[in-house]
Amino acid sequence: MTAQPTATLHAIFGPSGAGKTTYAHAFARREGAVAFILDDWMARLFAPDMPQPIEYAWMIERVQRCEAQIWSTAAAVIAAGTPVIFDIGLMSRADRARVREIAEGSGLPLQFHFVSAPTEVRRARVAERNVVRGENFAIEVTPELFDFIEGVYEPPTPEELIGAVISESA
Repeated sequence: MTAQPTATLHAIFGPSGAGKTTYAHAFARREGAVAFILDDWMARLFAPDMPQPIEYAWMIERVQRCEAQIWSTAAAVIAAGTPVIFDIGLMSRADRARVREIAEGSGLPLQFHFVSAPTEVRRARVAERNVVRGENFAIEVTPELFDFIEGVYEPPTPEELIGAVISESA
């Protein structure tokens, strides 16, 4: 019996409202991959208990729990030979470096996908998503939350984009 090649871990990143989740769903359908969307996990598991106003420490603790479970589940999916897609935020360079280190340490092929769009387009998308609440709606992103995320987001360095799939959505 011949060993099956290891499935690839696809990690999507970009600023809020860039189209990462839309990209992840389309990619998963096209490639027969399993998408792990952090916002979906957070909404289903923790939204009913979310304090108002949201507390950063409360949110981060739950994000870390979700990410741990996503990694565990994704490892089993990859071991079965199915590629996986991570749409788990990756807002900081350190987050992206951590994913790279884990993938390399586990011997997993890793492909980054950078999705971006102009700020005005992203802001309008988020506002529309809050109203329409369609397939990609998980949690409401208020203008204040959007601005907060913009302040946390670290654009990729040129080195991070080497070998990455780059998608500019309009």
